[in-house]
Amino acid sequence: MDLALAEAEAAREAGEVPIGAVVVSAVGEVLARAGNRTLALRDPTAHAELLAIRAACALLGSERLIGCDLYVTLEPCAMCAAAISFARIRRLYFGAADPKGGAVEHGPRFFAQATCHHAPEVIGGLRETEAANLLKQFFARRR
Repeated sequence: MDLALAEAEAAREAGEVPIGAVVVSAVGEVLARAGNRTLALRDPTAHAELLAIRAACALLGSERLIGCDLYVTLEPCAMCAAAISFARIRRLYFGAADPKGGAVEHGPRFFAQATCHHAPEVIGGLRETEAANLLKQFFARRR
């Protein structure tokens, strides 16, 4: 989660919403890391999770990340939850809960739906205070 928080801080410094994600292999090797880049790429799908998943898939030469874990600083949205499911991520670790836009423990609870083909093990609240504070401070400065 240290690396995901560092990616979130780098995203913040670039003016992006401070969210970071890291994909780790089954043996603990960091495969990919990313921060949000929706503004820089002019791409509404350039969420940290999607960028990290894409990079890890490219590195492994596969559309599946079986046995891999994803660390992300904020509870994933529905789009990212779908990508996590399609990539067959083994475990999802996230920091801050997102009651408004989250789709794992809030909103549609994507992984609990009958139409979800693969649900990772989910561990939420990892370094939650740090992750939440990054977001709170970012939005407080923008107001």
